[in-house]
Amino acid sequence: MNGFHLFLVILGIYLIFLVAVGIHFNKKDHSPSQFWLAGKSAGTLSIGFSAAASWLTAGGMLAVIGLYMLLGLGSIWSFVAPNIIALLVIAFFVKKIKSLPSITQPELLEMRYGNHLRLPVAIIITVVMILFAVADIKGLSFVLEIFYGLDPVYSALIVGGAVAVYVTLGGLSAVIATDTVQFLCLFVFTLIMAISTLTGASQATDFSVGQLLSNTSNDWWNPLSVGLPMVIIFTLAIVPGWITEQDPWQRVWAAKNEKSARNGMLLGSLLISIVFACCAIIAVALNVIYPDIAQTGFPMGMAQAEPALLTFIMDSHLPPLTLALCAIALAAAAMSCADTFAASGASCLARDIYQRYLHKDATMQQMRTINRISVLLIVICATAGSFFIHSIIDAIHIATFIASASYFFALMGGLYWKRATGRGAVASLWTGFIVQTGLILFDLSKTAPMAPPYLENIHPLLMSHGVIVSMLISGTVFIVVSLADKPCDEKKLTPFFAKEKSTATTCNIADDLPQVASTTQN
Repeated sequence: MNGFHLFLVILGIYLIFLVAVGIHFNKKDHSPSQFWLAGKSAGTLSIGFSAAASWLTAGGMLAVIGLYMLLGLGSIWSFVAPNIIALLVIAFFVKKIKSLPSITQPELLEMRYGNHLRLPVAIIITVVMILFAVADIKGLSFVLEIFYGLDPVYSALIVGGAVAVYVTLGGLSAVIATDTVQFLCLFVFTLIMAISTLTGASQATDFSVGQLLSNTSNDWWNPLSVGLPMVIIFTLAIVPGWITEQDPWQRVWAAKNEKSARNGMLLGSLLISIVFACCAIIAVALNVIYPDIAQTGFPMGMAQAEPALLTFIMDSHLPPLTLALCAIALAAAAMSCADTFAASGASCLARDIYQRYLHKDATMQQMRTINRISVLLIVICATAGSFFIHSIIDAIHIATFIASASYFFALMGGLYWKRATGRGAVASLWTGFIVQTGLILFDLSKTAPMAPPYLENIHPLLMSHGVIVSMLISGTVFIVVSLADKPCDEKKLTPFFAKEKSTATTCNIADDLPQVASTTQN
């Protein structure tokens, strides 16, 4: 039995466990709330581990290590810090989110503004989830290609097939339960890799671990080395998209109470911080082992820096079983994110599009079938997208920027600004989406391979595919159109501002708003 066959055997055993979990929860899922929100019974530990696992992908971890190697801790603002900050911010918003009777964000926006937003937001969220899944597929493709020379198509089939089986069997309950196991696999792997790479670097230089860490330049350790303006730009560009990402909101709704949701998000941010700290140690050691990579610089060096940890593992000539276990840990990380994005995107396709517009009286069994098809569709689209988007971080950022520019203001403004109207939300969403998508396509088309982004060279405010400009335009449109429009009717505002008195009388866009889509029957 060769190494790849051994990997497949261990993966098969792992998948049997995941399928058993899915079957277990499938017996309990007799309502939409149980299927999409885990019966609203998740506790602090479940929410915390799931929140961390769903934002820690194998591809993202490899990209973070690569950024650390080339840019030092100053690179945290492009991925690491926004992850941690976003979960902390969501913990702050838990009380508001938890009080709203909804299963998906498009459904929530329909309650607030009317039926003009639900379909486009469902489509945009699905696109965003597909782009996030691209990063997972790219990450696992790196792993299996370097470890076993496997074609990326087969890597995608492994992730997609596994995710489709256990997610569709048990809904969000299965996702949350398996996320705990998958996070622990990734955590143990990063901890072992931190020790192994430090040991390898120490042997290569005859330095102690303490000397290796102290010999790293102060600039490398400085989290503000990119400058305060860049920190602000990165934070404004990324955090809004992540705090409005649907999957952590679904976990808040899935929590058994407000305290569990808040503490779960805080725990998730802590767990992510620990893993990223291990990644920083790994990067320090890899810079000692492979000094030529850091000298290449950013962004040219990313082609070597992203798979540097995998290269180290292969250069260590590990036994086939140990190599297979490393591959399983990274595959588990890829699946923990892919299942989240597939489940979140599928809930939009199934509940917000199919059930809302095509078949309002669909039974639970019919919804499960549509959900399975939706999961497969998302995985197929993500697989196709992985051949066009070559940078893991870029795939994640593109998805984030689209979310930030399109529905951030409509969603957060609807929760906290009584004067927000349906017309303002619709205008803001389409303006932000069109402008941001156009800037992304323009920037990508004008940027030479492995060169700094074209728009960034024009002006720093245009970095990150011009998302700051898109958000300014989208936010301005949201405020101006809302103020020019008549206030919404008080009955539309009651679920969102129950303790406040509304003097509004009419709403121009959605007086015919239906209630939340009808609950399906078995």
